[in-house]
Amino acid sequence: NCYGLIGANGAGKSTLLRCLSGEEDRYSGNVIIPRGLRMSVLKQDHFGFNDVAALTAVIMGHERLHQVMVEKEAIYAKPDFNDEDGMKAAELESDFADMNGYTAEADAATLLSGLGIPEARHQKLVGELDDDEKVRVLLAQAIFGSPDILLLDEPTNHLDTDSILWLENFLLDFKATTIVVSHDRHFLDKVCTHVADVDFGTVKMFVGNYTFWYESSKLALEQKRQANKKAADKVKELKAFIQRFSANASKSRQASSRRALLDKITLDDLRPSNRKYPYIVWKTDRPLGKQVLTVDRISKTIDGEVMFKDLTFTLGRGESIAVTGSDTATACLMEILAGEMEPDEGEIHWGVKVNRAYFPKDNSRYFDTDDNLVSWMRQFSPNAEEEFLRSFLGRMLFKGDETQKSARVLSGGEKVRCMLARMMLQDPNFLILDGPTNHLDLETITALNNSLLEFDGSMILASHDVQFVDSLVSRVLELDGEDFYDIGGSYEDYLADEARQARAHARQEAKKHQARQ
Repeated sequence: NCYGLIGANGAGKSTLLRCLSGEEDRYSGNVIIPRGLRMSVLKQDHFGFNDVAALTAVIMGHERLHQVMVEKEAIYAKPDFNDEDGMKAAELESDFADMNGYTAEADAATLLSGLGIPEARHQKLVGELDDDEKVRVLLAQAIFGSPDILLLDEPTNHLDTDSILWLENFLLDFKATTIVVSHDRHFLDKVCTHVADVDFGTVKMFVGNYTFWYESSKLALEQKRQANKKAADKVKELKAFIQRFSANASKSRQASSRRALLDKITLDDLRPSNRKYPYIVWKTDRPLGKQVLTVDRISKTIDGEVMFKDLTFTLGRGESIAVTGSDTATACLMEILAGEMEPDEGEIHWGVKVNRAYFPKDNSRYFDTDDNLVSWMRQFSPNAEEEFLRSFLGRMLFKGDETQKSARVLSGGEKVRCMLARMMLQDPNFLILDGPTNHLDLETITALNNSLLEFDGSMILASHDVQFVDSLVSRVLELDGEDFYDIGGSYEDYLADEARQARAHARQEAKKHQARQ
């Protein structure tokens, strides 16, 4: 079984994982793991492996196997190897074989390659790898060696779409009991057999994936509301009868009967959830005209690397398009469209009625200030009144004293909510969205997704959230160095397309070749 652990931020998901793994021991009750079963946990700190080769760091995920490898190496390196050493070595070789040690390096290499790290970089020290690669090494380490129990906290963070798809398929065939915390709805739908909902300090189990939980919990809540309404109406009717006829001798028996019936009616407790959904609504200052966006043969090269060449496409009124490719190339295109970078060649023509709003992947420059949130919002708002700004921040889940927080100390998710609020204040009819779901919890992703489905304008977006993209676009623009592909259809169909997969494989092979040089 694969259990998706869901709940609002702060509900206790990560704390529960730490209790299960033994990292947290301040709890009542017991965690029972049958003797002989091995648990593996996705670590969040790569610094302990900075001086270790990536391949070795992965194998270290199976502590006993790595220990046997180290002991074997030490025994065989002894200059005075004796009979006792030979017996010990034989025992180690037996243990080594039982743990599939002879294929350990090949298995570790397969995991690293599947997660997008070229073979030529497998022997590099973890400390020499890119930050995204370090995270992938830790993920490969967690799933190495077929553990019996696997705990994964946000495993898709820092993964590109192809790596996420690879991980989904890997976990589908994985035989371990897996418990995963993730904000990626497509990932949860694909891999989970059960959903464990953490809310108000309790865990409720559902059989099925995330979408089943979402739909069934909404249905159950609505059914409970309807039952309560029906019961409340009946209570009102009975009370009116009792009040009217309790003093009437001829009706007293009927009044008593209804009083007994009234005592039996109970209303189900509609306990509110810890989940909070921000109120995201897009208003446009004016409708788009027929001419929206024309990109005519633009090119850009950064540090000798071609981002795109002679890129040409148009976007009409009400159209939405997803951009895929390297994160650097997609971010470059988004910055150019937002007017924050110039192309080396080519032209961009915007319709006269277009009002753009831009969500950058890197928003750090916006928060390099000690202003509180009210002051921070004021610089983007046409209405500078304190009451309006506090109300607008409240829509984005900043309540009371939280509006006095310094912008500099906000969490990643809080910064994203502020950036979305900033965009809404612009009343845009064209959205440029680069990684808008990064750092968000499931509730805010759902609210954003639903709001964009109602957006009366055009948009261009880049995201590794498959479900988010698939629900919003009917066209994909793939950037591939000097080539580009403008493809109609759903995002899911695009990902499944064999030609696209062949191009992705070719890029991976090119990266391997480049890394060897």
